[in-house]
Parts: sequence; structure tokens; C-alpha cells
Amino acid sequence: MTSILQNGVGEANLVTESDILARFAVTTARLAVARDEVRRVILGQDAVIEQCLAAILSGGHALIVGVPGLGKTKLVEALAAALGLATRRIQCTPDLMPGDILGSEVLETDASGTRSFRFIEGPVFTELLMADEINRASPRTQSALLQAMAENRVAVAGLNRALPEPFHVLATQNPLEQEGTYPLPEAQLDRFLFEIRIDYPSLPDERAMLLATTGVAQAEVRAALDPAGVRAAQHLVRAMPVGEQVLDGILRLVRGARPETPLIPELAEALAWGPGPRAAQALMLACRARALLDGREAPSLDDVAALAPPVLRHRMGLSFAARAEGAGVEALIGRVVTKALG
Repeated sequence: MTSILQNGVGEANLVTESDILARFAVTTARLAVARDEVRRVILGQDAVIEQCLAAILSGGHALIVGVPGLGKTKLVEALAAALGLATRRIQCTPDLMPGDILGSEVLETDASGTRSFRFIEGPVFTELLMADEINRASPRTQSALLQAMAENRVAVAGLNRALPEPFHVLATQNPLEQEGTYPLPEAQLDRFLFEIRIDYPSLPDERAMLLATTGVAQAEVRAALDPAGVRAAQHLVRAMPVGEQVLDGILRLVRGARPETPLIPELAEALAWGPGPRAAQALMLACRARALLDGREAPSLDDVAALAPPVLRHRMGLSFAARAEGAGVEALIGRVVTKALG
């Protein structure tokens, strides 16, 4: 038996079902090892690890929101090591300029006295970039980074320069101390596949963490994949079939979370805006990625329900009246999920 897989330019590749199953088995095994490697150093954050991996496998970027000291930087380092990706880190500050991220041209003089320009790549030229406290960068710098995220290339000195493949950004944001910050506009937030919330660990996990991180020996993460393996996994995610029930569930959920077509009556007054078609695309890919991480050959409605909050929470805006009444987006998403997926 054979099947047709579409590549990114619309051409069809003929592959056998046994080839697909073999790739699936190898990829899921390697992803399981990668997830276990990250869990060895990031304790008590299994849902966060799963969502970060799902974002990368979906080919997207993620915004991680949490208070200081929860291991966000360590998480990105562990993910990069487990996936075999080159990583760099940007500490965002108000005086950070676009050139500090993208790179710039410098004028050099060689031994013969000839002058020429040489492009020095910025930290964005990596495979997994951590943008720490992205909301502390100026809007101009945020826009430069988000353009690179959207287009996988940067324009410097009139030339377009391609970024590595794969290229992913895991940005962090501190919900505290909002003085001197530049909140991301809704259009830029929509560029992130997920908004991932990282909370305090449980008492047993924090106890294990305390013992594991204050001794002489420190756990090291070993690579389970490489960039080619990550790209192959991303292709497999896009080739994964999706049943009509899941497809209809995603459409009901996303369309029902808009104030124009509310699935529950109070949404019409509670929301100023809702998720667009990009949210449905993100949810479709993310559900496939979660299924792949679990070793399943197709996503289910459980995947839709589990990933709805990180996909939708930054794509829905409360109205002024709803904020005044203390309404929360999370509660509204939960009610829409229950109604849509029943």
C-alpha cells in the first residue's frame, strides 16, 4: 500500500505505508528519550516540557510566562541539548537594538589597505533562541525579532539572509514588575504558537529538585536527536492524518471562542476579540505533535482539550466590562472547550 505526502512546494512524494510506520517508530522512540532527558534536569514540569516539545515539533515558537527562579533558562538549555540544537540567549533590555539581535555590517581593512564590509551574524542565527524577558525590549527590537520568527530570514543592509533550519524562539516573560516594560501587541502575540504558563512545583518535586541541584554531581542532558532528526519529526507531524471528528472539534472550538460566533452566550459581551484562523492552524499542528510525542498515529479530542489553553489564551482579549468584573480568560476557555468537545 502506498500513500501520497505533500511537501512544502506542492509536489507529491510517493512513499509506502511501511516506510511511514518505520519512520514513526524511530521518531517516537527518539522523542521519548529526548523528553526523558529533559525530565532528568527539569523536575515537576511535565506539562511545560510537553508543550515546549509540541511547539518545536509543530515548527512554531513559544512564549513562556512565569515568575523568576522557576528554571526557564535551564529548560531551554535542556531542550536544546536533548534535541541536538545549537542555542543562544538574548537578555532583553530597553537599550537593546535590532542590530544586537540580527547582526550588522562592519567596515574592515585588509593588509593591502582594501576596505570592505563584512557581515557579523547576531545571536538570531542559531537553531533554538532564548529571548529572556522579551517584554523589556523596545517595540522596535521586538518587531525585528518577531519578523525573523515569522519569515525565517532577516533583512540587513538591503540583503535577505536566511536563518538556520530548524529555527525556533522560546521567549520568556515575567508577569511581575511591569514597570519599564513594553507589552507585546496582540498581532505580535499571535505569532507565538503557544503561551505556556510555568507554575511553582509541588512539594515532592521541589524537594527532589533541592537535593538534585545542590550536590556535587549535576545531571547532564544527552542528545537524542539532531537538527536533521528534528526536521524529519516536523515533516512527520504534518503528514499525520487527522480524523473528521478532531477537525470538526477544532473548528467548533476556535470559531465558538469568537465574540461574533459565541458558543456560549456570555462570550459576546465578555470578549473584545477572539482567535483567528492562525489559532486553528496552530491547534491542528500541536495536536498532531502531542500525538506523536505519545506514540499515537493520530490525534484525538483529548489532545484538542489539553492544548486549547496554551493555544488560545493569548489570542483572546477580555472586554473592559469583563475585566472590571474580574473575569478570566482561562475560565472562559474551559467552558468553551466543554461545550465544543462535549
